[in-house]
Formats: sequence, C-alpha cells, structure tokens
Amino acid sequence: MIPAGERSGVTGPGGRREPEGTGQFGALGLHLADPRVEASVLGLLERVETELRSSVASADPLVTEAARHLVEAGGKRFRPLLVALGAQFGDPTAEHVVPAAVVMELTHLATLYHDDVMDEAAVRRGAPSANSRWTNSVAILVGDYLFARAADIAADLGPEAVRLQARTFSRLVHGQIAETVGPRGTDPVAHYLHVIAEKTGSLIATSARFGGMFGGASAEHIDALAGYGEVIGVAFQLSDDLIDIASESVQSGKTPGTDLREGVPTLPVLYALASDDSDAASVRLRELLATGPLVDDALHAEALGLLRESPALKRARETVRGYAEDARTRLGPLPDGPARRALESLCDYIADRTS
Repeated sequence: MIPAGERSGVTGPGGRREPEGTGQFGALGLHLADPRVEASVLGLLERVETELRSSVASADPLVTEAARHLVEAGGKRFRPLLVALGAQFGDPTAEHVVPAAVVMELTHLATLYHDDVMDEAAVRRGAPSANSRWTNSVAILVGDYLFARAADIAADLGPEAVRLQARTFSRLVHGQIAETVGPRGTDPVAHYLHVIAEKTGSLIATSARFGGMFGGASAEHIDALAGYGEVIGVAFQLSDDLIDIASESVQSGKTPGTDLREGVPTLPVLYALASDDSDAASVRLRELLATGPLVDDALHAEALGLLRESPALKRARETVRGYAEDARTRLGPLPDGPARRALESLCDYIADRTS
C-alpha cells in the first residue's frame, strides 16, 4: 500500500513516464505552464532543501549523519510541492511558507525511518536504509528526533500549526496501527482505503492546507486545498498499486509485481479476492492470491498475467479515476489560473498513468 519507489510509510507518488513540457516536475505529471509560478515554486523548493539540511543538524555527529541520510537521498518532495502550490493562492513569499514545507517533509521523513524498521527494509531510495546501516534502535530514535524537529519548527508557526501537525501525526499512527492489525471483521476494501487516507492522504492534505494558510489564502480556499490534498494523495497511492501490476518496466521504482511477491494486498488484489466470478481465470487467480506471498517465479508470473487481464484491474482503474475526478471537483472554489491548472494536471496524470 506504499507508493512505488518509496515502499513503506506515508509517501508520495511515483511516475511511469515524464510527459512532454513538464520539466523538473515531469515525474509527478505536473504542468507549470506559467514561468512566474514555476520560478516561484522552484525557488521555494530550493529554500526548503537548504532548510531541511540545516534543521536536522545536531551536536552529535552520528545523529546529524543519520538524520541527513534520507534528506540527502532525495525524493520527489511532493509534500513541499503542495505547500508551494497552495501558497500561490495567497502570497508565496510569506515568511512562514518555507518553514511550513519543512515541517511537512520532516514529518514524512520521520515515518520512513520507522516504517523501514517495521518492514525490515534493506534499501530506501536506492541507498541502504538507516536501520540496515545503523541498527533498528538508531533508526527509530532518529525518526523520533525528526518528529521532534518538525514540532519545534511548527511551534514557531503558531498554535494552530502545532495542533494541525499533531492531529496529522495522530492520523498517521492510527493508519499504521490499522494496517498492522488488519481489517478486524470489516470489509477489506473499505479498510484498505481507510488506511491509505490515514497514512497517505492526511499528510498531503495538511501540506496543501499549510500552503494556503501561511500564504494567506481565504478560509474557503484553504479548505478546498486540504480536501484536494487528501483525495489526490489517495489517488496517487492507488495508482501506484496499478502501476506495480500493469507496468512492463522498472521505471516505477520497483520490479513489476513486487506487491504480489511480497503478499501486499493492494486494491486490485482485494477486488480479485472479493470477486464471485466463476470463469476459470478468475477462480484460478483467487486460488493463487489466497496463498499469500507468491515467491515461486512460475506462480508469480501466472498470477501477474491473470491479474493484468482481470475485471479486478479494470475495476481498480475505475476507482482511481473516480478519486482523480473527485480531487478535481474539490478545486472548484479556487480561482482559475496557473496554480489551479497545475493542480488539475495532477488529476489528468493519474487518469493517464493508470490506463
């Protein structure tokens, strides 16, 4: 249930290809057609990079090195990007916009340290994970340190920022607990969508909200941005589920069918398991998926082929498109202009990348 290329945690979207004309943001499918908006967003993100590195510095060299490990590994910086775009509906040069983006990215990075321990991950963003390099205990404590740094910076932004960051963190934790313990008698699909909203949608929603808040946008526009952020975050996560199955390449950040091999119950798999279709292909697919992780190469290839041709994958595509259109609708209160069109381009990209 974790985005391709960032397996585990509450992470941002991956990309299958780069559409023409999107420049640096092509991997996200984002179109910034207005040079002034593009310059504003790029400038803000450059400042965020600088602040990220300085904000994780510690008097202890080991803590500094471990805390900078994932900062320097890169990433799409999707959450700071949404802060930057949300601020375009007010004043993107306002003094608290960059610190707000740093708070969001630090919170996100902290979850990655913790989740790599939970998943026993060996690699993160193409480099050895912190837990494999420094031990689980160090990785957990560095994650705690990043949460503390995020809270410290949020305190300078005011009580409302602290409250929102804490409530977002609470949702992340609840989502992780829900994922860990499983559906507990509830519908598996509904449970899965709830987990994604808590683990992925919540932080992206707060990122968009922070952009509007600290850029000085109106209350109506801030609420619209937050609603959009929550839904687009879920849509991107779900689209990564489909890319893992449908892609013939490793450009999504992992080998196609990785979730099947690891036994991760993504949306197409859950739809297939819930199906009562009686044709031979559907029955065989349910038999394969019910066994759990498909580590046998032949069985894995068979299941992947059946899933690619299944009604379950088609249904999952329709679900993703539904979320993308819902996100577009939530932009309705925002004024037309390059910033809104940039946000709409993400909706278009999701629909395209899952076709």
